[in-house]
Amino acid sequence: MSMLIATWIKFFFLFAPFFVLSMFLALTRGESKESRKKVANKAIIAAAIIALVLLFFGGGLFEVLGISLDSFRIGSGILLFLSALSLVKDGTRNHAVGMPSEERDDVSVVPLAVPTIIGPATIGTILVYGAELTGWTLFFGVLGLLLALLSLGILLYMASYIEKLLGRTGLNILSKITGLILAAMAAQIFMGGFMGFLSPLM
Repeated sequence: MSMLIATWIKFFFLFAPFFVLSMFLALTRGESKESRKKVANKAIIAAAIIALVLLFFGGGLFEVLGISLDSFRIGSGILLFLSALSLVKDGTRNHAVGMPSEERDDVSVVPLAVPTIIGPATIGTILVYGAELTGWTLFFGVLGLLLALLSLGILLYMASYIEKLLGRTGLNILSKITGLILAAMAAQIFMGGFMGFLSPLM
């Protein structure tokens, strides 16, 4: 149970929920409650499909490309740290996109699911986790990921109430706190890869 909770919390912060919430509010401004719910549902489902594919096929991708897991740990750790730094500094991820054009009717998949929820740093981290998890740990990983997306979906459903309660300033502060947590996760992933390189020499 403790592993499930830990995995759930890791994925929840990995998705930078309060930044996603801010983007969701901006992208659906003026929409009805029902329309917002539809956008939230489609975004979470799309993100879940993409995340599960990455989680299950990350290890195979490394083998095909001839990349060691430690190399990818270092790369994804750096990318996640840059994303975290952007959140701490500006309250937004460094891959954030602008408002959609007026011609675009559906924002649920692009830009909400990708790259807002599943961005470059998130992709790299999920690939690393997928390669690390095996057997029962993979089961808990899948469950934790789905619980994290479910939690994010609930936040999106309550977006209007949360905005009234916290305001833009409150959401921005929570995004910065999320960035600090992601920076610590990035450091752990990076050091895991670095120590993996050093272990044969020790």
